Amino acid sequence: MQVQTVESVQLGGNAPDFSILGMFLQADFIVQAVMIMLIAASLWSWSIIFNTWARLKEARSKANDFEDRFWSGGSLDELYNGLKASPTHPIAAVFVAAMREWQRSLAKRSMGVDKLTVQDRIYKAMHVTTSREMDRLEGQVGYLATIGSAAPFVGLFGTVWGIMNSFTSIAVASDTSLATVAPGIAEALLATALGLVAAIPAVIGYNKLSTDLGRYAGRVEGFSDEFAAILSRQLDEQGH
Repeated sequence: MQVQTVESVQLGGNAPDFSILGMFLQADFIVQAVMIMLIAASLWSWSIIFNTWARLKEARSKANDFEDRFWSGGSLDELYNGLKASPTHPIAAVFVAAMREWQRSLAKRSMGVDKLTVQDRIYKAMHVTTSREMDRLEGQVGYLATIGSAAPFVGLFGTVWGIMNSFTSIAVASDTSLATVAPGIAEALLATALGLVAAIPAVIGYNKLSTDLGRYAGRVEGFSDEFAAILSRQLDEQGH
């Protein structure tokens, strides 16, 4: 009986320790590598979530201030001159791009450029700027979907590997008692738990941020349409 106890202790490690740190230290090298990878993925996903949330919150706040100034009835040229050097959020960048193209097109209209060409150039400038600014605002959000879908499988790989090693050790020791089996199985299952810890926040964060970014993109596109209509009316007035 004493021999089985010694074998059980050796199989689970120097001493069966069921704390998270203890199970990590007692795990196989491959399982440890999987755990480290999953912990790094979890930290990375939280970093993406908080950074994107902060950027989006700042963009919303600045967009509110900009739209208050834009619709206040002040001079668009003055607003443009104050922002053209460094627009700090997507809506301002779209406004600056449209105004820049507007001023260039006005200079060319004297050379025979028609209204439809001017409108087309302004639309394209705003569309390209919107795409570029939204890509910049989204940053690495797409990686959250990858982490959310891959992390459980990576954790499962670590669990399968750990259980294989545990069963091999059990076969060598010829001992199937619970005290012998439990440490190795627990260490292996920790990898799956870490996979879920990395995946669940990543999936939730991705869905939430994707929805918020989609709404903000719709807000930018709505402003683009409204501003294009304003510039079109000014072109009509100048044509008369």
